[in-house]
Amino acid sequence: MMRLREFGDAGITAATVSRLERDGAITRLARGLYRLTDAELGQQHSLAKVAKLIPKGVICLTSALAFHGLTDQLPTHVWVALSKKDWRPRITYPAVRIVRFPPELLTTNVEHHVIGQTPVPIYGVTKTIVDLFRYRRVIGTPVVIKAMRETLRQRKSTPAEIAQLAMQARAWKAMAPYLTMMAAHG
Repeated sequence: MMRLREFGDAGITAATVSRLERDGAITRLARGLYRLTDAELGQQHSLAKVAKLIPKGVICLTSALAFHGLTDQLPTHVWVALSKKDWRPRITYPAVRIVRFPPELLTTNVEHHVIGQTPVPIYGVTKTIVDLFRYRRVIGTPVVIKAMRETLRQRKSTPAEIAQLAMQARAWKAMAPYLTMMAAHG
């Protein structure tokens, strides 16, 4: 995937891009975003597309949970965290849900993965679990509890790591009873 700006940086004019699209060599995904027509689309293609369209965003909540293989549910939206001051993008496809994070939480535990040659910032497992608890009223408490249980079962994070990050994010008070119970019962 490439943005029109990236074509320009490579010395390819907008007229050439238009010709390539007309000839079927590239496909327009969204305003200013293109991909090769014969490029294989993986399951995570929508995450890569959103990462290109919202360069300051970080994939979060149930989208990050699905990426890390901690849920069997397919998110209906791509969840993206943005700073409180960043502009709200207008994207028609894929469906995007924006959540606003304070600056100190926006940059914590961000992992950079490559999906189809596109760098995609995604929150790590521990941060995802903590954020799910912060947004449990929106996501649903049963989903959040199941995600924490699966995280601990797969040993993708420890109770101590989750507790430490929860205290930093001011979510410990809500998480403490659940995490304590799960850690005690293995």
